[in-house]
Amino acid sequence: MSGPAPTRTTVCVVGGGPAGAMLGLLLARSGVDVVVLEKHHDFHRDFRGDTVHPATLRVLDQLGLIDRFHALPHQKVTTIGVIQDGHRIDIADFSRLRVPYPYMAFVPQWDFLDLITAESARHPAYRLLMGTAATGVLRATDGRVSGVRTLGPDGAADLRCALVVAADGRHSALRAAVGARPKLIGSSLDVGFFRISRRPTDPDEGICVRVGNGKIFGATDRGTYWQMSYETTRGGFDRVRRAGLDAFRADLAALVPFLADRVHELRSLDDISLLEARIDRLARWHRPGLLFIGDAAHAMSPVAGFGVNLAVQDAVATANALCAPLLRAQRTGAAFDDTLLTKVRRRRLVATALSQGLQRATQRFGIDTTLNGSGQPPAPRLFERFRPAQLLMSRVIGVGFRPERIRTAPARPADHEKDPT
Repeated sequence: MSGPAPTRTTVCVVGGGPAGAMLGLLLARSGVDVVVLEKHHDFHRDFRGDTVHPATLRVLDQLGLIDRFHALPHQKVTTIGVIQDGHRIDIADFSRLRVPYPYMAFVPQWDFLDLITAESARHPAYRLLMGTAATGVLRATDGRVSGVRTLGPDGAADLRCALVVAADGRHSALRAAVGARPKLIGSSLDVGFFRISRRPTDPDEGICVRVGNGKIFGATDRGTYWQMSYETTRGGFDRVRRAGLDAFRADLAALVPFLADRVHELRSLDDISLLEARIDRLARWHRPGLLFIGDAAHAMSPVAGFGVNLAVQDAVATANALCAPLLRAQRTGAAFDDTLLTKVRRRRLVATALSQGLQRATQRFGIDTTLNGSGQPPAPRLFERFRPAQLLMSRVIGVGFRPERIRTAPARPADHEKDPT
């Protein structure tokens, strides 16, 4: 929407990633006045989470967006495998799930977010401000968060609202603004991402992790290219730089031999985008007037691609819990009841903790065993010897520990007759 930036709304969502974009859509769809702030001018950034799980596909279906989603350039993947000593073991096979969409879809995150925000813009209660950052919080006389300070194309401004939702990621500015510090769960990893071209004669691997010689390379089929990852201990990429580009290319060729004739496409180690894979979680997900969701509440590692799925599930749970009371506050001008914010954490904590626990266990018994040179990780063999483990892992990764369904209704015309607080 064009026009001057608003100074007042019912909900301000800070962050236009999967959690913030989905929450903005769900709130506006129900008639809640919402402004979404995205500090960048567009969504185009490489190597962001782009795995869309069966549970998220089900949410898109509920919203009537599944056909438009499938019209986007995407790849369907049904298996996740590990190759060690030249032998592949599938640890997950989504085709075995009895769900409407038994696969994981890979789509550039910017296309996914463009889809969600374009649908959101159809609702009169929605406003998206691109290139606008939240630089701090506003407080009422009683200390309650009552809005955010913003910095956008027209300069600094204040935006007041009944509720602020921080969905601004693992480096949340609002988390820092209120002094909320997450607890680190396990040790961090460094994960480097880069691209290598794909040829029609390449094997159909879906998502595959190759381990050996103290190294871990991941390969994900993205149609015209392979999205590659390289995992190492925190700070371990300094050793890679000291060893040099030729040594890194040689390791890549040894573990992924069908790419040996293309390793020269990695022209410099600077072509590798580095991410700190940190697993952390806030003890409290809210303050009066402020709620944290997605990575702002609980940062995930790239293991199993949980991040986007949990972010969307957080957004659905938040909308389910808060839409009705937000609409009441919007219509009547009454203060929003902050005690309701505890419902979101209660609903999502167990699923979040179990997902992070699985990531930590994968790191401890799979990744760390490989990286410290103590031998091949024994965990993948479990999925070969005990087939029910593969079905269980397929469900945990694809559906999650507590999948959410949209329980909010689309707005009636009267829902847009508001008296914002």
